Amino acid sequence: MKKLTMKMIAAASFLAAMSVPVLAQGAAEGAKTTTYKIGFGALAVGLAAIGCGLGDGKAIAAACEGTARNPGAGQRIFTTMLIGMVLIETLVLFTFLAALQGY
Repeated sequence: MKKLTMKMIAAASFLAAMSVPVLAQGAAEGAKTTTYKIGFGALAVGLAAIGCGLGDGKAIAAACEGTARNPGAGQRIFTTMLIGMVLIETLVLFTFLAALQGY
């Protein structure tokens, strides 16, 4: 787990370091400056999707474990898990809408 965390930090640091020259450049006269919004929007949606995927995986794993421990409560666990997953997935939808709006 620690090795994966270090790889993720290294990758994020590399991407941040490589984006500095691009963001430091000024726009040419008459050029539109909205192109960076598309890239940042795509990055935001991608990060939100990764986070939601991890959250969904943990929710499903916990629900399976809970159902295995107490099969009688399986329906209640499933319902609670489903509501939680809907709330988790709204993060991706809201991020996608924000990216479309250009925030």
